[in-house]
Amino acid sequence: MATMRAMVIDGFGGPEVLHEGEIERPSALPGQVVVKVAYAGVNPADWKAREGWLARYFDYRFPFVVGFDAAGTIAEVGEGVDDLRVGDRVVTASNQGRGERGSYAEYVASDRERVVRLPPQIGFAEAASMPTAGMTAWEAVVEQGEVRPGARVVVHGGSGGTGSFAIQIARMMGARVAATCGPASLDYVRALGAELAVDYRRGRVAEELRAWAPEGVDLVVDTVGQGTFLEAVDLVRPGGVIAPIGTLIADEPAHGGPEAATRGVHVRPTVSTFANQPRQLAALVEAMVAGRIRAPEISEMALTEAAEAQRRVADGHVRGKIVLRVG
Repeated sequence: MATMRAMVIDGFGGPEVLHEGEIERPSALPGQVVVKVAYAGVNPADWKAREGWLARYFDYRFPFVVGFDAAGTIAEVGEGVDDLRVGDRVVTASNQGRGERGSYAEYVASDRERVVRLPPQIGFAEAASMPTAGMTAWEAVVEQGEVRPGARVVVHGGSGGTGSFAIQIARMMGARVAATCGPASLDYVRALGAELAVDYRRGRVAEELRAWAPEGVDLVVDTVGQGTFLEAVDLVRPGGVIAPIGTLIADEPAHGGPEAATRGVHVRPTVSTFANQPRQLAALVEAMVAGRIRAPEISEMALTEAAEAQRRVADGHVRGKIVLRVG
């Protein structure tokens, strides 16, 4: 039996349950490929998976490997896959969301449709930052927000991974963008394309956004949630959209209610769906190759530092993306 090194959990819990282990290396089933992982992306969904928040969606099989995002090279091709070859450079959204082992490992198996070939100008660390954050941002801006040229878009939490992509995707679609962030990230979100950067700590978010868009904004992408931007409903024009990114947090204060309905504001809770993800990931790679978007600011950590990486992400103040260096 071929084995591999991975960060595994044997049960649910805090960061301390993540530990290095030697487990069976995956084989490519029909319609799958196995990727030798160079870098794995770290997302808020990873620590939630570690704590068991996804148990409502699938049965965990321990030892379990978390991780939704990976970039590397094809190590094995399954039956029926005839357009990828061993050695091809790829990025993938793993099958972890379906209960299979994820990307915090030397190898990960993914369905063919969830794998996109990478051109040489995109590095593996950049690519690993892309799937979950980028696809979620694409879902919010393009699918739910239906952004058109000239639209005004607000990204709440613009300096995180999803926010970083949302700003750029909205700009790529021809929108004007404002973003909220902490004081240390104002220049960062401006560099991504936000024409207005609002320091949420000053307590004047709604006032500054209303001055920027006195007739109302077309879309608010709320990447933070937890009731931190409920005044968004007052800033959106009739017919506009609020796209709160799904957090899985129970009893989270929700946008909308009677006021949204009365004003004709559409609240569309947003997660990237399995059906949309292959198309979205391919579009993100294409946009990055064309220079229309770039990777967020990246912090690299070793695979064995996965617990600390998840602690930082759970704290909620990571700028850009953390990626784990695997191979």
